[in-house]
Amino acid sequence: MKKYSIGIDLGGTKILTALVIRETGEVVAHVKKKTKKEKGSHNIVRKMLASIDELLMSSGKALDEISSVGFGAAGQIDRKNGVIIAAPNLDCYDLNLKEILYEKFNIPVFAGNDVEIAATGEQKFGAGKGCNDFVCVFVGTGVGSSIVKNGKIIYGATGTAGEIGHIIVDLNGRQCACGAHGCLEAYASRSAIEKRIEGALKKGRKSCILDYLEPGKSITSSMIQKSIEREDELVVQCVTEASEYLSGGLASIINFINPELIILGGGLIEASDYFYQKTVKKAKAKSLPVPAEKIQFKKAALGDYSGVVGAAFLEDRGF
Repeated sequence: MKKYSIGIDLGGTKILTALVIRETGEVVAHVKKKTKKEKGSHNIVRKMLASIDELLMSSGKALDEISSVGFGAAGQIDRKNGVIIAAPNLDCYDLNLKEILYEKFNIPVFAGNDVEIAATGEQKFGAGKGCNDFVCVFVGTGVGSSIVKNGKIIYGATGTAGEIGHIIVDLNGRQCACGAHGCLEAYASRSAIEKRIEGALKKGRKSCILDYLEPGKSITSSMIQKSIEREDELVVQCVTEASEYLSGGLASIINFINPELIILGGGLIEASDYFYQKTVKKAKAKSLPVPAEKIQFKKAALGDYSGVVGAAFLEDRGF
């Protein structure tokens, strides 16, 4: 077995590409680029290819030292054929990344969902190590999850198990990026919080978040946390609302799947301990008493690297 693999975490906000030592899971080099989905899937593909070239150049490694390339994308994935079937947060549909990457680099390519790869990384080297029964939930541009049962990822009949972001929390609610109305993602993601804050600002609400926001730029998790630290009324209100919805979704997981552990990760969880602690407390309060007493919560231990580390080990899955 060759020493290194390349892992790519393709998210709605960023593309993170990393060179990973297969024996230890250590990230020895990485390249980060903004996704900018509005420029189209061709731009995303171009950035991914350029990221691998940059990674090899900066690390001084040759392709013949790389065992495989694994990628995870935020959306519904045909794992066998390496196709992004539908990824609304990337605006990508029927994109055969496996074929594109293999044609360019001529090494094995493996595909997965973005939270699936994060769960794999956390299971092998992070917060899920030694635990065979957990759910991994990441909160960022969207809200995604992956289920690990008896040490294995649960894919479901169509390979789309774990789409907690698309459970319905309001039958006549906000429209989600997937096209449906009332999805959890439309209420609990960083994008949802951003929209709520922006809407309030347009109506004349005051907020210190404007001190950090540059014209034409998006609200980030870091800006949200800085505003919370300053006890900004608007931001605290919007984050508390998102926490209320997310905790309800997590309580549903606890009651329905009854896992031993829930691992929470993603940009908003990493940036805001306020959001994390509030959500965990509310999730336990909303769950049935017996599973609520036993459930454990942990933050993702690998941080930004959960996905790229997991993606680097997709070849071990065997398809």
